Amino acid sequence: MSKRDYYEVLGVKKGASADEIKKGYRKKAKELHPDRNADNPEAEAQFKEANEAYDVLKDADKKAAYDRFGHAAFEGGMGGGPRPGGFQGQGDFASAFSDVFDDLFGDFMGGGRGGGRQRATRGSDLRYNLRVTLEEAYSGLQKTINVPTSVTCEECSGSGAESGAEPTTCPTCSGMGKVRAQQGFFTVERTCPTCHGMGQMIKNPCKACHGAGRVEKERALSVNIPAGVETGTRIRLAGEGEAGMRGGPAGDLYIFINVADHAIFERDGVSLHCRVPVSMTAAAMGGDIEVPTIDGGRSRVKIPAGSQSGRQMRLRGKGMPALRGGGYGDMYIELAVETPVNLTSKQKELLREFEGLSAENNPESSGFFSKVKHFWDGMKG
Repeated sequence: MSKRDYYEVLGVKKGASADEIKKGYRKKAKELHPDRNADNPEAEAQFKEANEAYDVLKDADKKAAYDRFGHAAFEGGMGGGPRPGGFQGQGDFASAFSDVFDDLFGDFMGGGRGGGRQRATRGSDLRYNLRVTLEEAYSGLQKTINVPTSVTCEECSGSGAESGAEPTTCPTCSGMGKVRAQQGFFTVERTCPTCHGMGQMIKNPCKACHGAGRVEKERALSVNIPAGVETGTRIRLAGEGEAGMRGGPAGDLYIFINVADHAIFERDGVSLHCRVPVSMTAAAMGGDIEVPTIDGGRSRVKIPAGSQSGRQMRLRGKGMPALRGGGYGDMYIELAVETPVNLTSKQKELLREFEGLSAENNPESSGFFSKVKHFWDGMKG
């Protein structure tokens, strides 16, 4: 069975421009794609035929050879899209299929290889480091931040072209954003050096953004910081990052939280620790002390008689809130028994008298020195 004329396959006239060939191909590909023609057994063959025709006519060298010699220019091929010179490997077939996939579905996926879509490039994601106090992390807050970023140019609405002007198809890559070079049996594809992958050229660039479609500007954003955030917590603001190139979608803004150290409390997850100094007499006789809580309140804590440094007491529910719900952590009070300094003569006299009367009231000291005596006796033996 003889092959149909490639121009006829794509539904265009001989001598059609690159844009006309591409439009005809896109139309045929959408009509004939097998996924849309499950009930048509001939659709797959016609789809491949359109793909083969486009692979030839979109390439300037192949098109020139075809216009001069017809199908005879590619005799001896091995299937798929032909190549001048008689050899056809799998590289062009895969490339052509990729073109079909991108042209057919790229509009719905927000990307692809076609020049018309490549010019609309997604903006970069941005990072903002935000420092908050422990009190703010406890209660949460609404905070306004100023973010230096790129925003869509208002003068050209992100197109990059002077008002009223339209971008034109890049003459080097015919709007594909990529060019191909033959190296032996392989076809190497690279970004078009003329349009830098955009697929289009701007002859009259916007004076405000110089053709970029975006300008540098500082934006004020209101951010909701939930209660319970910790250092390293990341908050994502979708679409608040850098504006896309020439009307492309904006990136995202990621806010990284850093919780400052506190003068009184030390945090461990949802738990809080507070080291409270107590006098030697209060630790010995016991009593009540008043301690602060992170919500600004006060709690009374009973100190048992004979408490030693390092003893911990727990206040339930007085810690930090869990970030995603689940209640509050606990607060731990650690006692630090203070030794008095700068004693007067009278205080020293009373302490000597107290020491002479309290030898049997220091069980830890008695036990320690008993072990020391046993150690020394063992060394002598």
